[in-house]
Amino acid sequence: MSDGQKFADLVFEGGGVKGIGLAGAFAAFQQLGFEHKRVAGTSAGAITAALVAAGFSASELDGILLEVPFERFKDKGWEDKLPLISRSASLLLELGIYEGKFFQEWLAGLLAAKGITTFGQLADEDAQNLKDRYRLKVIASDVTHRRMLVLPDDAAHLGIEPDELEIAYAVRMSMSIPVFFEPVVHPNPRTGEDHLIVDGGMLSNFPVWLFDCEGRDPSWPTFGMLLVEPDPKVPIGHRLAGDEHGTQRNSLLDYVKSLASTMMAAHDRLYVEKATYARTIPIPTLGIGTTEFDISPARVKNLYDSGHQAASDFLGQWDFKAYIEEFRRGKTHSRREDLLAAAGE
Repeated sequence: MSDGQKFADLVFEGGGVKGIGLAGAFAAFQQLGFEHKRVAGTSAGAITAALVAAGFSASELDGILLEVPFERFKDKGWEDKLPLISRSASLLLELGIYEGKFFQEWLAGLLAAKGITTFGQLADEDAQNLKDRYRLKVIASDVTHRRMLVLPDDAAHLGIEPDELEIAYAVRMSMSIPVFFEPVVHPNPRTGEDHLIVDGGMLSNFPVWLFDCEGRDPSWPTFGMLLVEPDPKVPIGHRLAGDEHGTQRNSLLDYVKSLASTMMAAHDRLYVEKATYARTIPIPTLGIGTTEFDISPARVKNLYDSGHQAASDFLGQWDFKAYIEEFRRGKTHSRREDLLAAAGE
């Protein structure tokens, strides 16, 4: 791909603290001369996407990364107000252990520093339809209506004009990891109904399809940045040990947390279509847990370097023309044929 063709849309997967690897991958993306057009993400991926869409460079993201107040994201509600109330009671009363208020204020402050607060400020006024209007898309899950939300496109479903939806509020919805963070309870001003909204990863943790065009070849590629486990063949239960630092607990709270973690970790892992994986940058997460908010500086650096190396390796051999010929020109792909070919039959 020539320098004049180094444009791409980017889709960042969710993964809590593991999203540090996304920042490293984006740094390699910029260092190799690529420029982003549109970005999207779920959960931690939505955080990275929002900052990138607002105009933060890779070097600025690096600076932010070194100062991310992970421990302060664990802002407790009922425990701080009434210390005798347990975490389990907080979960029952507010449907989550941590409030997420500090996170939303932290992200809103970063975006405001770039003069960006709403999706309308990231809109293309010349776009022909709503799908192509916004340079940023965020995935959330509306539990009340059992549907995925692509924001701001689906903002009207919440009674909000898409241009007026606050980016930090949308990302707060997207990163509401069940059990760990309280869900966003959004009152719809048009219907009077409350919407219970949780992490977008419950329904689509890796929406690499968001920017796909139908009936024609794309003008530039979409790259998905996927957070992958050290060994995907190891059962999910064993790979989740890092989230709890290997301890075994048997309380109701720990049981519910395990259910949520298993669902988030297993999503989109069983099968990724060959055409999707061909444009995916797999970032090894080095065994770091989704909710490892007490992560050490050394592990932050290792995960960042993992993302940087993965993107450098992938982009160094990327061939857009070959991708178009293989996956966009009507060629069929049979998993049986692929398996037989791999077996030499």
